[in-house]
Amino acid sequence: MSIHLVLGGARSGKSSFAESLVLNKDRLNRHYVATATLTDNEMQQRIVHHQIRRDKSWKLHECPLNIAQLLSQFGQQDTVLVDCLTLWMSNVIFEDGKTADEPAIKAHVTTLISALERCPASVILVSNEVGLGIVPMGEVTRLFVDHAGWMNQAIAKVADQVTFVAAGLPMKLKG
Repeated sequence: MSIHLVLGGARSGKSSFAESLVLNKDRLNRHYVATATLTDNEMQQRIVHHQIRRDKSWKLHECPLNIAQLLSQFGQQDTVLVDCLTLWMSNVIFEDGKTADEPAIKAHVTTLISALERCPASVILVSNEVGLGIVPMGEVTRLFVDHAGWMNQAIAKVADQVTFVAAGLPMKLKG
């Protein structure tokens, strides 16, 4: 079991880096957990961009919300790439709607972290570092930015390795 968190900004190269980590592992079973949901043409283009890079050796799991439950299905022979946690956070907030508040969101993150700690697979998680820019206006947007940052901190705490990717260059933060 190992947990590797890969952080970076939009188009920083974090997903490509995370995919290369999976390809360099000796494990036979490669799993790609996609959290994106098809909402518009721009998102469709992003999804296709990610799909093109993966060959048939990957097993795709489309999982916009129940990552914790899915992680319980993997074993020691598996390498799992979750891309990406910030889209998952957005899905959680959208799904909870008006009931999306701090306790509800923290409960989702706590459940995810517990599942990560129990998962015998090698898990690589991709997440955006959203705290480097301007804090946007709007209550829901600030709720997202705050909780994405707190989620990244909580996962980094339990992760064996944390890498920050900027301009395609990985920088080891932990491990």
